[in-house]
Amino acid sequence: MTAPPRRRNPFKRLLAAFHRDEEFLWVMEGVEGFVSRLLSVAMVMVIIVACIDLVLLLTGQLMSAPMGFFNTTLQDIFGAFLSILIALEILENITAYLRKHVVQVELVVATSLTAVARKIIILDLEKIDGVELIGLALAILALAVSYWLIRAVTPVKGRTTGVKRLKDALRQTRDRGDRDTI
Repeated sequence: MTAPPRRRNPFKRLLAAFHRDEEFLWVMEGVEGFVSRLLSVAMVMVIIVACIDLVLLLTGQLMSAPMGFFNTTLQDIFGAFLSILIALEILENITAYLRKHVVQVELVVATSLTAVARKIIILDLEKIDGVELIGLALAILALAVSYWLIRAVTPVKGRTTGVKRLKDALRQTRDRGDRDTI
């Protein structure tokens, strides 16, 4: 009769993993995957609650006197819609990370642009000073330039990058210049 295989203590196994790179990376990937899945489930719950809140807000506004009109400002309603869109984009960031194990910077910047746009849409200009407005404007400018730069240099299937288009234009200009001198 053979003895049953010895099972190592999981804590000792974890400690042993810190001494070998491959096992350590395997443990860290497991932790990353678990946390990413946990964040995905939490974000889905946030989206569901936000959708319920939006439905309650809309039905409450449409059913109160005067009937069929919004008593609150459209800014509140648009803010709720954009909050859900931002949550969906964050969920897309998390699921994209789970799929590819890479943070997609373009998606993060697009989410940030949406968040700043939401802030501007719900902004109460009577309660904000000029410095905050300048800060928002600079944030929008920085995000827009970042997004443009990312799109210009990131190759996408079926789309020519801005860098490639620029190189092609320079090559065509150079070729035309060569023909003009002949």
